[in-house]
Amino acid sequence: MSLLSASGLRKYFATEPVLDGATLEIRKGQHVGLVGPNGAGKTTLLNILMGDLSHDAGEVNIAPGARVGFLRQRTEFDPSETVWQLAEKSLKPLMDMAEQANRLAEKMAAASAQEQNELARRYDAIHTELEQRGGYQIDFKIRRILGGLGFGSEMEQRPVRQLSGGQQNRLLLASLLLEEPDLMFLDEPSNHLDIEATTWLESFLAESKQAFLLVSHDRYFLDRVTHTTLELVNGQIDSFPGNYSKYKTLKAQRLEVQLRTFEKQQEEKDKLIDFIRRHHHGQKHAQAEDRRRKLERLEAAEQAPVPREIPIPKMKFHEVSRTGDIVMRVDELAKSFDELLFNQVSFQIERGQRWGILGANGTGKTTLLRCLLGECPADSGSVKLGAGVEVGYFDQHLNCVDGNAISAEAIRPQNESTTELQMDDLARRDLLARFGIMGDTALQQVHSLSGGQRNRVALANLAAQRANFLILDEPTNHLDLWAREALESAVREFEGTILLVSHDRYFLNRACTHILLLEGQTTRVIEGNYDTYRMLKQAQATAEAQLAKSYGLTATGKKKGRSANTATKRKRKFPYRKVLDLERDIAACEAEIEALHFHLADPATHRDADAVKAAKSELADLNERMQQLYEHWEEASELN
Repeated sequence: MSLLSASGLRKYFATEPVLDGATLEIRKGQHVGLVGPNGAGKTTLLNILMGDLSHDAGEVNIAPGARVGFLRQRTEFDPSETVWQLAEKSLKPLMDMAEQANRLAEKMAAASAQEQNELARRYDAIHTELEQRGGYQIDFKIRRILGGLGFGSEMEQRPVRQLSGGQQNRLLLASLLLEEPDLMFLDEPSNHLDIEATTWLESFLAESKQAFLLVSHDRYFLDRVTHTTLELVNGQIDSFPGNYSKYKTLKAQRLEVQLRTFEKQQEEKDKLIDFIRRHHHGQKHAQAEDRRRKLERLEAAEQAPVPREIPIPKMKFHEVSRTGDIVMRVDELAKSFDELLFNQVSFQIERGQRWGILGANGTGKTTLLRCLLGECPADSGSVKLGAGVEVGYFDQHLNCVDGNAISAEAIRPQNESTTELQMDDLARRDLLARFGIMGDTALQQVHSLSGGQRNRVALANLAAQRANFLILDEPTNHLDLWAREALESAVREFEGTILLVSHDRYFLNRACTHILLLEGQTTRVIEGNYDTYRMLKQAQATAEAQLAKSYGLTATGKKKGRSANTATKRKRKFPYRKVLDLERDIAACEAEIEALHFHLADPATHRDADAVKAAKSELADLNERMQQLYEHWEEASELN
């Protein structure tokens, strides 16, 4: 079943078309990724499909009755609303349905036998939909999604107005996921999420039965959650089956076929034109006329499309001087503001290594970089650079380049003289071109450029410094997928040493040889890339889950037996539910309780008072829910 179709979409800004005949279709349950270079019109397309922007030609059709939801970047909040209240509003239709089911159950109890059949039919229909949409587990649904997106139980009653801009955006995403529309439009939904929350969102969307159209620059994310990939280039859309990695393979194959076909056609046309030119007035005039008619037919017929190859910039850092074997040594570094950020951080970076810093939001990754650079004084500990080390820093806020300077001027090393600047102007223009800044763009002021263009200027500036130790804070921000691939290659080919912070797991995996993991206030060094970290984490989670499951099954068996022996007849207190469904909920709840006990038993947990408090609060909530589930199970066992 088609939920949305669009055909022949055209949109002009000034005289240039952003969309030039774009066509697409999204079917029920389909997970679609939309990719394209910066400036291709992805956000414009989404705004047109959502009805926020008019189109100049073409049509958009949405299936009758289809519920469509999209992630708005800004909205007005009621100042008195709490996090929980805003999330709960998203489930109001489901809550109203549950209330309707309760009213029907009450009517059935007092109705005549003739009326009961009709009431039972209506009740069964509502009950079935409630079960399918989790209407009997509203609190659990809210806590699952809020918790997955970083809103712990301690934040549930916090007024929305006290949240940061990033937290408000995450709350809007939570509301959209709770609504469960038939079709969702998601424009960079992992923005403002740390890696843990992004991983949770991946799992949630991968299992979702809802259809969605997703724009993202996160290649792990696209690979995990999408089944179809749409490529938007030059105002038109090509569709590819499969996720992003499959798209890359199919795109290369399709491009190769298109190039061969196109070249063959051009070669045939050139031969015809040459024959006509040489023999048009000669003895082979008739043959030349025949070739001319063939050329006309060839040009009138539908030709193979010109291959739409997306150019990848040739990013590369200069050769650099050699350092000593030890590039940086960090001993017992600690830093706190209102609270302790990190403590006793110790590690050693050797020449040629590429380190990535990984950690949840708020663990102090950028603060750690600033301490290492000497921009922010540490509370204790030491940082020592090795012999011959020259540091180059990429600041995620792009303050490392002068916004008022033109691009060609902004990348000039500060120690160059005016004469050197004049002599080296062509070299600097070539350097900018390698990072994708070409033509008139190189002569524009940096502040007038897009975020992706400013990022590229900052990277070119870093390359011009010829530093042999690069410290990069979120270098992939604002870069499209093709520019990220180019930066990965440049980092891997760099002869010096690198320390970087990034939320792009694919980039971390391709670029890094070591991971410095910030966990709470402690650190851990992993020799390997992001895949190594993920494998270790999964092994740990599997061990914990097996332990929790073994405890949970034993506890459930005992408690279920005790409940059955003491059951007594009573009036129904809870909505009708199957015993088997309740037993599954009990097992899941007990597994969560055992996992929390395991977490609280870890000495590392007790180094963070807030983490202990949050865990105990969550444990109290789970125990309360468990008690309700047991009572519901007892009632269902007796009355169903």
